[in-house]
Formats: sequence, structure tokens, C-alpha cells
Amino acid sequence: MTKTQTHTLSVPGADLVYDVRGPLSPSGGSPALLMIGQPMTAEGFEALAEHFTDRTVVTYDPRGLGRSIRTDGRSDHTPQRQAADLHLLIEALGAGPVDVFASSGGAVTALELVATHPGDVVTLVAHEPPINVVLPDATAAERARAAFYEAYQAKGTSAGMAAFIAMTSWQGEFTEAYFAQPTPDPAMFGMSTDDDGTRDDPLLSKNSWAISDYRPDASVLTAVPTRIVIAVGEESAGTYTARTALCTAALLGQEATVFPSHHGGFLGGQFGYAGKPEEFAARLRDVLDAG
Repeated sequence: MTKTQTHTLSVPGADLVYDVRGPLSPSGGSPALLMIGQPMTAEGFEALAEHFTDRTVVTYDPRGLGRSIRTDGRSDHTPQRQAADLHLLIEALGAGPVDVFASSGGAVTALELVATHPGDVVTLVAHEPPINVVLPDATAAERARAAFYEAYQAKGTSAGMAAFIAMTSWQGEFTEAYFAQPTPDPAMFGMSTDDDGTRDDPLLSKNSWAISDYRPDASVLTAVPTRIVIAVGEESAGTYTARTALCTAALLGQEATVFPSHHGGFLGGQFGYAGKPEEFAARLRDVLDAG
């Protein structure tokens, strides 16, 4: 079993907790592999990391999430701030440039990292970045996002999550047929209908809206030396994050690279969202090796 060491890096406004699996100078010479998400923390990559014991794997908790405590008095999660944190983390590792596998909101952060610090990353695999502006129905996507936020504010986590699931599982563009649906019942998804009283969830509140509001600069991203691969799950077809992935890839003049399973295809059963981590890891390895 690969030994995992946990460290804390103090950066302006936060103490970032990160985990390093394996030595920072692997004998094989492959770059360290940084796995990042948002709002997912390091624990979400445990199953995937188990399939890369021949490489150094680094995971972390973004500021204000999981074990990483923020001291800047803010509650918003922006790709710009998180990318700046990652740059400092890669510098602290002393093992850059690195390869990056980035999931969901982490994929947005990683695009900003590559845009601002292209020397930090050899290959970026950005899996299903949720970016509204690239969609032909961007305004409707923002309206759908507002709907799950409003459900959360009105009735708490279960109501907000039910509306979020409805949004992210909807097939195709957000038409009036989508908005004409009744408000989803949390009980349909096996969730309590009670209001838990929280209103600051990083996914359901407005705290992470800067992620989906991100505007990628194609002229910058296509000029950097980093190899950027936009990835999409084969089972995600037609859903919101599959469409944002396809449109982001098109913006960068490429076709999205298909990975096994769905948006959480690398998960090993965490959060009740099991994927196919072994198949996913094999595909990721092939993509990284091709670089």
C-alpha cells in the first residue's frame, strides 16, 4: 500500500491541507499527478488514486472546504483564488510541472490555473467543467441554477439537492418544458423532507456561482504550452455537464475525450454515487501517457 503523508500549507488567507501518496521524485520520472475537485475535497479521489501507485498522487481540500481552514473572512469560492492557491501548492511541492486531473468545479479552477500559470502543468484533463457561458442556452442554465438556489433558500438542503439533481439530469437545453415541471420532491430521491436549517452549502448556495460564471479565454488557453484535454463521461450524454464539456472543447478547437461512466465516474461508492474507478483510471492513464 502506498504511504500517504498529510501536510498543511499556509497561504494568504487560508491553511491548505493536502495529501501526498508516494515519493515526490518517483523513479519512473512521470510528473506528479494532482487530482482536484470543487466542492469535492481530497476524499473523493481515494478510489482513483489507488490505481496510480506507480506515480506520486497529490490531492487537497480547497480553501474553506473539508480540512482547509480559511482566515480571509470570505465564503465565496472563485476559480481565480483557488488557482492562485494551487500555484502556491505546486511551488511548495517542488515537483512541478505536474499533470492534473480535475473534476467538475475543479476543472474550471484548473483552466484558470493553466491560463495564469501555464508552466505549472504538463497535461490537464478537465472532466466536465460546469461553465454556463459556453452553452447556447446559457441564460436558461443560469435560470435553472437560480431555481435550485431558491429551493435551497426556501426549504433547506434536501429541497435544494432535489432541484439540483433535476437540473443536472435534464436532457438537452433548458426549455420552458423544464421550467414548467413541478418542484421536485426530495422524497423521490430518498431524502428527508425536513429543513436542516443550513443556507451556506458550497454547492447549493451562491458561494460557488463564480465557478459556473467563469469565462474561459480561448485565445489564452489555446496558446499555452500545457496540453489541455476536455473530458466527458459516456453515460453523461445530453446532461448539463456533458453539454458544457462538449461546448468547452469546441471553444478550444477540439473534440471532448470520452471517459467511462458519468460525472462521478471515478468514484468508488463515496457519496452514494458509484462510478467505474478501475475503467476510469485506465482511460486516464492512456490519456496522460499519450502526452
